[in-house]
Amino acid sequence: MSHLPSPLSHGGLAPLLEEASKLRRFSGPPAEFWPALVSVMARLAEASRGVLIVGQAALPDKLRKLSDWTQPGYSDPALVPFIKGAPALAVRALEVGQALEPIGPGLLPDSTHIAICIRLQFQGGADGCVAAFLIPNSTEAKAGEFLLRLALLADIPLDYQAQRNTQQPKSEAEKFASVLDVLSQVNAEGRFLAALMALANGVASQLQCERVGIGWLESGYIRLKALSRTERFEPKMAAVQTMEAAMEEALDQDEEILWPQPDNSRSIVRDHAAFAQGQGVQHLVSLPIRVAGKGVAVLTCERQAAPFSEVTIQQLRMVCDQVARRLSDLHASDRWFGSRWMHRLKQRMETWVGPEHTWAKVSAIGATGVVLLLFLPIYPIRIEGNFIVRSEEQSYLSAPFDGFIQSASVRPGDVLTNGAILMRFNTEQIELEESASIADQTRYLREAEKARAARNLAEMRIAQAQADQAAARLGLVRYRLSQATLKAPFNGVIVEGDLRQRIAAPVRQGDPLYKFARIDSLFIEAEISERDAHRLSSKATGEVAFVAQPDSKYPVQVLRVEPSAVPKETGNIFIVRASLTGAPQAWWRPGMSGLCKIDAGRGTLFWILTHRTVDFLRLNLWW
Repeated sequence: MSHLPSPLSHGGLAPLLEEASKLRRFSGPPAEFWPALVSVMARLAEASRGVLIVGQAALPDKLRKLSDWTQPGYSDPALVPFIKGAPALAVRALEVGQALEPIGPGLLPDSTHIAICIRLQFQGGADGCVAAFLIPNSTEAKAGEFLLRLALLADIPLDYQAQRNTQQPKSEAEKFASVLDVLSQVNAEGRFLAALMALANGVASQLQCERVGIGWLESGYIRLKALSRTERFEPKMAAVQTMEAAMEEALDQDEEILWPQPDNSRSIVRDHAAFAQGQGVQHLVSLPIRVAGKGVAVLTCERQAAPFSEVTIQQLRMVCDQVARRLSDLHASDRWFGSRWMHRLKQRMETWVGPEHTWAKVSAIGATGVVLLLFLPIYPIRIEGNFIVRSEEQSYLSAPFDGFIQSASVRPGDVLTNGAILMRFNTEQIELEESASIADQTRYLREAEKARAARNLAEMRIAQAQADQAAARLGLVRYRLSQATLKAPFNGVIVEGDLRQRIAAPVRQGDPLYKFARIDSLFIEAEISERDAHRLSSKATGEVAFVAQPDSKYPVQVLRVEPSAVPKETGNIFIVRASLTGAPQAWWRPGMSGLCKIDAGRGTLFWILTHRTVDFLRLNLWW
């Protein structure tokens, strides 16, 4: 390691200024301009390493290197911290114009390795350009002087761009016209593969290429989709596979690859070389097609006679940039709906878990979630059974005597109060019997009085007995008259019985007429299978849903479980009595049914889903 010689101390300033002056008038390609500029600036600042960086201060992870320069035969441990700290230094220079940062002690006494950075005047749109240099064995004061020197050269890129803008309007117009011709052919197509063929054929004809191939990224690999002037090709052909390998090489490095490789290129071109040698291609270029900064396809062009010039590469780059979004939209829409949904889902997943191994990450997360959901005892165990609404008190109203129905004004479902009239019997015959009984009683009483007046004791007693008999018969008739109007025994609802179609029909004593039930004291009677009865407790709670309104749920409280099972066709059941929590609804009626679910603790979802099967196997296979 040795200290760099100062150009000032050896009369090297004048040649450097002459080189800088030539760069202001330079009209060559950018690939020659930028290395020359960073070389002149590095030597003027007595630097051992120089780097040109392009990007935005707000996007430090998107900074990219434009060119670099290294002093021949010089190396120093400070190179590593300089390279690592160059992005942060570039961000500062983009923000304030210049930056200076010591990065370690120098090799000479009282010296320091210093990194400096200055912003260049550059027409780069949103991007800016800075030049960063490593000055070994110097001081901060001297480094500040170097920054002043570099500030004199900061406007050279602006002069170079102005020079090129004045010299190339015609070539740019021609280049743009060729690009528009290709774009018009692509935009005229409405299907994905047709648009790719139009792009391949358009590039081949407009830019004089022997063959143009377009590969699209599918499942992490490039698949050749279109070849110029070739309607159909076999994907398993060796030529197709080697072209796909070359395309993947360009996509993996996310940069343009030119074959034969230029001297200043550091790209890996092994697959391009293999393809060119295997197919006898003299000149080859591959350009990634990017959507939202991410490579989705590769355009590969072949030539035999002339190499690809900088202008041609710019045209290809412009074509790729302009058709990228159109091709991406066609690729997304020109698929069956399942593939489109999966593509959108994957894009959403990539924003959450990252673009690499997306499905593997999502599957691992999903599997972990499924395991947790299956084996955490957080799910309520609910025992199901059918239920029916019962009333605490019911009354069967029957005919009190043989007779005929005179009127009936109620029907099942009518809510009545205590004493409300349900029906009336025809009382004409009973009233006649009452009149006859009154007449008989009167006649016998008079006969008894006549016998008493005649002092005929025996006749008097006979007449008196017959009068008592007539009075008893009269009492029976009057009792029947009092029962001729059937009334509600309490507040409730008519459950059964509709006599409106039986007016004037005869009924016999004891015939059932109405079933009357209370509605203010309803309870639930549920039927629970014996395989679940052991999990019930007398204090369990649950919910019921009526068939009439399955969308509404009502809480219930278990009161007791009947101690003995009741045989049914589907198996033995246990009767569970439960009370409805809260006031009964106005539309509830005895006899309504639905589904009852009673809470029986908590368990895992795996047990809930499999315990029926496990119990069946244990019972039948005797585990």
